[in-house]
Amino acid sequence: MTDQPTVLTRATYERLQAELEDLTTRGRVEIARAIEAARALGDLSENGDYHAAKDQQGKMEARIRQIEATLGEAQLVDEAAADAADSVVPGTVVAIRYEGDDDVERFLVGSIEERTQGVNVVSPGSPLGQALLGKTAGDKVQYEAPGGTLRVEIVQVGT
Repeated sequence: MTDQPTVLTRATYERLQAELEDLTTRGRVEIARAIEAARALGDLSENGDYHAAKDQQGKMEARIRQIEATLGEAQLVDEAAADAADSVVPGTVVAIRYEGDDDVERFLVGSIEERTQGVNVVSPGSPLGQALLGKTAGDKVQYEAPGGTLRVEIVQVGT
């Protein structure tokens, strides 16, 4: 899939494993029951319940494939090392300020699966993520965005 492994915390890895287990057992059984119940209603071409259940099944199977791929390429981050790091590494929360803006934004450099309330997530493989990796507080970096070159100052590294 990608060149780089997906960096996950132990808690997120375990949460994804539990979600995968639930979807592949209980989830599949429930969808099969819903499809079977809808089939019993008759004509499938005009059966909204059947089409809704099949759509739900497709979405669930896509999520199962996504989780399997994520777990298959996952690399667990050493959270203590990331928190103690002076420079930006995967698993680090970093505060940045865009040039010309007074607002400070906080990002977790890692997988979207790590998202938590109040902290945006930026992939280490994204242009911003690549520009931030290895940098320390006070550094100024720039990266190419679809709208042109953006410049940011790293205000804080770590929680």
